[in-house]
Amino acid sequence: MQRLLSADDARFLLTRAGFAPDTRELASYVGVTRAAAVDRLLAQVRRTAVTAPPEWGGDPPLYGAQGKTLTDDERKALNQRRNRMTQQLDGWWAQEMATTPSPLTERMTLFWHNHFVSSDDKVREPALLYRQNVLLRREALGNFGAMLHAVSKDPAMLIYLDGATSRKERPNENFAREVMELFTLGEGNYTEQDIKEAARAYTGWSVGRPTMTYLWRPNFHDDGVKTVFGQQGNFDGDQMLDLLLARPETARFVVTKLWREFVSPTPDMAQVARIADDFRASGYEIRVAMRGLLSSASFWDPRVRGTLVKSPAEFVVDAVREFDIGYDDSLFLAQRMRALGQDLFRPPNVKGWPGGDAWIDSSTLLARKQFVEQLFRATEMANAGGGHGAASIPDAGMQRVALNRGGTMPRTVGGVRFDLARWLAPYGLNPVDVPGADAQKAMQRAVVAVAPVAAQVAQAESAAYLQTLLMDPAYQLK
Repeated sequence: MQRLLSADDARFLLTRAGFAPDTRELASYVGVTRAAAVDRLLAQVRRTAVTAPPEWGGDPPLYGAQGKTLTDDERKALNQRRNRMTQQLDGWWAQEMATTPSPLTERMTLFWHNHFVSSDDKVREPALLYRQNVLLRREALGNFGAMLHAVSKDPAMLIYLDGATSRKERPNENFAREVMELFTLGEGNYTEQDIKEAARAYTGWSVGRPTMTYLWRPNFHDDGVKTVFGQQGNFDGDQMLDLLLARPETARFVVTKLWREFVSPTPDMAQVARIADDFRASGYEIRVAMRGLLSSASFWDPRVRGTLVKSPAEFVVDAVREFDIGYDDSLFLAQRMRALGQDLFRPPNVKGWPGGDAWIDSSTLLARKQFVEQLFRATEMANAGGGHGAASIPDAGMQRVALNRGGTMPRTVGGVRFDLARWLAPYGLNPVDVPGADAQKAMQRAVVAVAPVAAQVAQAESAAYLQTLLMDPAYQLK
């Protein structure tokens, strides 16, 4: 008989495979089997965002063919517009994370953004990064091979890794190296000669300046015979990618990265090999790999709970979703992520954010505590005049959205609303009540993956007790 999910089990699954759930989301998974819960998560994934795209999402590129003919004033105005668009793009994605009905979709989109890295620092065209984000979401739980082919020809990638300027006379090796080291095989599974020969295969892939779309330039392509992994042929770029997909190292490399993202920092290589074999046999269907990971014995082992560090995006979105935080502007979310060390669309280098313990240092830990403090300052206005009681718990039809400046808006502090009284109501508490031992344990289970590290104040009021939990090192873990 399959084990049914307890509230703790359901919270663990939903947090690991998405973001921390609110009460409604959690209740729908309690009492179902592990297999049914995983199947439901995978069945509900989306391929498109629910948040309306930026108003410029379909516009032509900012610079395009005109870039070299601009006056200083025109370039200054265009750069200012680009900066505004970049902020809007950041806020758009942060809003999608906070409101999506499929958190797994956004977690996977974020994972692939950190796998197939491109950065605004070099691409400098917000529309291209938006298009790439749409691509990653569309294929996030689709087929890895299809995504590899699509993102390799994506204009943002061609600009970021210099593929657009590669010529048969001077093949650029950047993409050839990174596609082997970071996207497919991993280090140690190729030679420098393999990189040099593969770089010749990718020549001819380019970007048309007027529209900033992919363009095939046959005159730039090296159509000679190449020797890669001991195989000879007149390989073009797509054939070269297929050679990478044909190697078993690719499935193992991708599944190992997914393991570190969703299961634990220390992969069980025997289980990785089994899941990777299934992944490869399926033709690289990502759902097969994710089902294998989320159903594995290691994923459900109690010892892996609390072994992963929340990324800044997870830390912020977890709080917004779990506590139904309101905010005046979704840019607030992106700005908090940046302050915590994760600047959306700007990974630090081609290897992406290292993650894990690297997320936490004295500066970022302080920023996380300041974020929590800001939430609790916001409760002062939201709860002015007394607690709300159980009647103020949101009904099932409520949506979590940025606050509408045009209508009646809940009181905010610094642009943030946290109705603590409403969150505490299911525990039979108001912010000034002192929770008993049972209520303390229930609150602990709701917000931290493992027992708190610091000693808890026995006679603290509910508001202070919850804030202490959110300041505890255990709240950084999932």
